[in-house]
Amino acid sequence: MTFSQHGSGEHHRSAASTSSLKEAVERGGFYPSLVLHTLSEALDEREASHQIVHVDTHFDMEEVHRHITVLALAEDIIVVAHLDDHDLEADDGPAFGHGDSPHPRRADTVARISTEVVPVSRVRSLILSEVHRSPENFTPDRSLAEVSLNLTWTGGARFDTYPAECGNPECVADHGDTGNWVPEDIALRIAATAEGDTAVDEARGFVRALRRACITHAR
Repeated sequence: MTFSQHGSGEHHRSAASTSSLKEAVERGGFYPSLVLHTLSEALDEREASHQIVHVDTHFDMEEVHRHITVLALAEDIIVVAHLDDHDLEADDGPAFGHGDSPHPRRADTVARISTEVVPVSRVRSLILSEVHRSPENFTPDRSLAEVSLNLTWTGGARFDTYPAECGNPECVADHGDTGNWVPEDIALRIAATAEGDTAVDEARGFVRALRRACITHAR
């Protein structure tokens, strides 16, 4: 299985991603060998033409946690992969050395990775939101500040709740809660300031390619 993207002709170069899947995952720098191996098995000898590689970092007390999400479009499927890591000690409780000595054993790091292969024909909703810098000076070739992607294929949704109001600003009665069903299988935000213009352009290209694939493989 290879991740290179070579071909001839202007049409092929304009249709393919600016980076190969391998390059994009290695640029993310989060267990690239493991991520590429997992993607290779999920792609099952298909070659990815477009991808989004999104690495998210957050802080928990004194620890730094990272999470990577990869979307890879290959022919009539999308491979969705998630990977995060944590210390094994966090799940198994305090670890001690041999004997009764309470010297803590070094915590082992484990990585949990999940993949889903989604037929393009199952995609129900694809929404791309773009943020443009200085819109008064817009030109088509200018890079975006950020993009947000919402992709739905299962019909699942989350329910966002908030207190209900009657419209009277002086009313202090409890009107219970209300909310909205928000369909959402994947929601990603890619900002140029955090991940670079290349990542933003790749996300935009992924959405364009997926839109074309949805039309081609529509039931």
